[in-house]
Amino acid sequence: MKTATLTDNQLIASYQSGDESALKTLITRYEKRLFSYILLSVKNKELAEDIFQDTFIKVINTIRSGNYREEGKFFQWVMRIANNLKIDHYRKMQRLPIFEGNGEYDIFDILGTREESVEQKMIREQVFSDLTRMVDYLPEEQREVLTMRIYQDYSFKEIADITGVSINTALGRMRYALINLRKIIAKNKVVIEC
Repeated sequence: MKTATLTDNQLIASYQSGDESALKTLITRYEKRLFSYILLSVKNKELAEDIFQDTFIKVINTIRSGNYREEGKFFQWVMRIANNLKIDHYRKMQRLPIFEGNGEYDIFDILGTREESVEQKMIREQVFSDLTRMVDYLPEEQREVLTMRIYQDYSFKEIADITGVSINTALGRMRYALINLRKIIAKNKVVIEC
């Protein structure tokens, strides 16, 4: 039987059995739609190519490792991976400092603006200590998701995979963790300002 006539799940099973051409058929089937989607959303060809490649690397690694679960349509799953990679890219970009100026600046002026005063450092450390203590009051499942998301910077997909729950469950636990944390902060009258 020709691979072009097989369903997505049949191609995945065939690839897992060692048929490399099944993967090629699967990629060829969706590459134009996926690349167009990514390019339309990021509006940068080089970035779209990077995300496209990273998406299929992740797809291949997941299928090879046997972690692909048939929970819906294959292409929707691939789109979610691409979307998560796009979000991760923009999240990383937001963390990078952006400096604008007229070109006449001294690098030490920029570096100097990032130093904290002793008072600011003490306040930040106290707030961090208070928050860490309050996170300990959360139920174990909520504390685990919040810690993985905030402190370890895992995506919700990664959290779901690690904890063995669905993405919706991981999102729900995070939502309840934040709701409960707000209640604990209000109850203890902690002011969070730096």
